[in-house]
Amino acid sequence: MKIFKTLLIIALAAGFLGAAEANKIVVDGSTTVGPIAKAFAEYYMKLNPGVNITVSESGSGNGAKSLVNQSCQVATMSRLLKLNEFEAAVHSEILPVVHVVALDGIAMIVHPGNPISKLTLNQVKDIYLGKVKNWNQLGGPNVPIVIISRDTNSGTYETFEGKVMKGDKIAKNCEYVGSNGAIRQRVQSTPAAIGYVGIGFIDSTVKALPIDGIMPSLETVKNGSYPIARPLYMVTNDYPKMGSHLYRFVTLYLSKKGQAIIEEIGFIPVTSY
Repeated sequence: MKIFKTLLIIALAAGFLGAAEANKIVVDGSTTVGPIAKAFAEYYMKLNPGVNITVSESGSGNGAKSLVNQSCQVATMSRLLKLNEFEAAVHSEILPVVHVVALDGIAMIVHPGNPISKLTLNQVKDIYLGKVKNWNQLGGPNVPIVIISRDTNSGTYETFEGKVMKGDKIAKNCEYVGSNGAIRQRVQSTPAAIGYVGIGFIDSTVKALPIDGIMPSLETVKNGSYPIARPLYMVTNDYPKMGSHLYRFVTLYLSKKGQAIIEEIGFIPVTSY
């Protein structure tokens, strides 16, 4: 009888722990996707008071590592997994399933007081290569250009490197910072600076420039005409169990409310109902 009671207590405890785990979602990764994940978490927890969702923004690369290490249930990423990340996942018996939650344009931003009103993709590349060193080479003031980039662990950096730099190395005098917000802050406080951020980070404190005559916007990203655009992802281990809190959270982007949240933040929904 005592053994039966002990086993029953253990079973009940395991059930409670399992329920607690099912009601806890840990999200880690991209600083670009971070605002979407945080807004989703806030909305979802209001609807489901017993659920606890935590969101960290350590970069896309660290999000992938956290998923592989099973320290998060959702990796937010502004790029796809690299081959070595996928191999590490498979080696750890993790099956990455990618959910495309939004679209994003990477905007080139300068200080509002900078008279430069447009750039070409080639000019942006030459600035970051260090070939164009002064704004007067582009019709601007006679001041050296301060170039700002995301850190190399960032998915935004890797998109910029692939779509703009095309494999060429960024100049050694480039300043690297840890988030989209940090780039925006550096540019808004530095009249000679240029940087790049996700479209959701554009505000009145900085000036976004048209690239090859096209402004980053909902319409130009959606129709593919803006040249520096990409999908944004949430990655889970296998497809979440249908009806679970994890499933409902990572598929929130498919609902009208989820799409409204994405648009309110400044990103582009992948579908529209």
